[in-house]
Amino acid sequence: MEQLYVWKHFLFTIGFFVLLYVLSSIAFKSKLKGLQSKKLIRQLTLAGIALIGFVAVILAIPMGDVMKSNITSLLGIVISAVLALSSTTFIGNAFAGIFHKMVGTFKPGDMIQTDQYFGKVTEQGLFHTEIQDISSNLVTIPNLYLVNHPVEVFRPSGTIISAEVSLGYDIHHSTIEVCLLEAAKQIGLEAPFVYVKSLGDFSVLYQVNGLLKNVNTLPSKKSQLHTAVMDSLHAKGIEIVSPTFMNQRQISGQIFIPKSPKTRLSSEESLQESNPENIIFDKAEKAESIEKRKEIKHELDAKINEIEQAIKGEKDNKKVESLKARLKKLKDGREKLVQKIDEVIEKFEEEK
Repeated sequence: MEQLYVWKHFLFTIGFFVLLYVLSSIAFKSKLKGLQSKKLIRQLTLAGIALIGFVAVILAIPMGDVMKSNITSLLGIVISAVLALSSTTFIGNAFAGIFHKMVGTFKPGDMIQTDQYFGKVTEQGLFHTEIQDISSNLVTIPNLYLVNHPVEVFRPSGTIISAEVSLGYDIHHSTIEVCLLEAAKQIGLEAPFVYVKSLGDFSVLYQVNGLLKNVNTLPSKKSQLHTAVMDSLHAKGIEIVSPTFMNQRQISGQIFIPKSPKTRLSSEESLQESNPENIIFDKAEKAESIEKRKEIKHELDAKINEIEQAIKGEKDNKKVESLKARLKKLKDGREKLVQKIDEVIEKFEEEK
């Protein structure tokens, strides 16, 4: 009889934790649907249930006390060893992830650069951050790495982009500055300015800078700026060639400016219609749209809460009816927005 009770207890323990894990998984899926930032809570909770269930099942196995004590001790040693060996990196990444969340260094959709990594943030987890680089590939970076290296976050309001060119001393700097400023204006940069970076033995290094409002077009705009610089200088008859070129190849009286092809895209077509970032940062753009919709949802939640409080304190029936009508519109809009977020999240998850 006692043996039967022990086996019933063992089977009940297994069934209880399996059922608890399944129900918890279903509950998290329905409640946290569309909330990508809450996935970490789900993962940690399910992992905790699985670990506790595993230990409980071990303890419930019908066996002698000595054997059970030995298995429990061995299990404790194994878990301790695993935690000790992985704690430095594991806990370090976790604290780094918490730090980034608290400080708000960046969020999905932001364009960042750290050391040799450049791209747009697609996911921000507790242990890692995922970015989409200019090759449209996904790069996973440990959060500890981002804490130990400076992270440059490009401001959504705009950033300064630049291009450098070395030219000889035989051309006056004012002439070159005019050409470089024209190139920056041609591609739509605001408030352009020119720096003389250095005076070399054979050439002067110039740098043209300008404010780019739409940071999402950063990679292509840099390319367009280099192209515009070449076109502007060549149009003024200024060679972009090393001053030592004449010493290496004895050529006199020949100007080294490439001839413009007869058939080519107009400057407006080549500089404005080309937008490869739509393909390069496709996943990052979707992550950014999700974050923006969440921000709108939070604003709606705040307005709904404000109106509900106003209704409670309002005694005028007409005003109450007006507030209730406005509240209904806001709740309907919020429901549609949540549905849209869920749809975008589902597509986002399917494309991973």
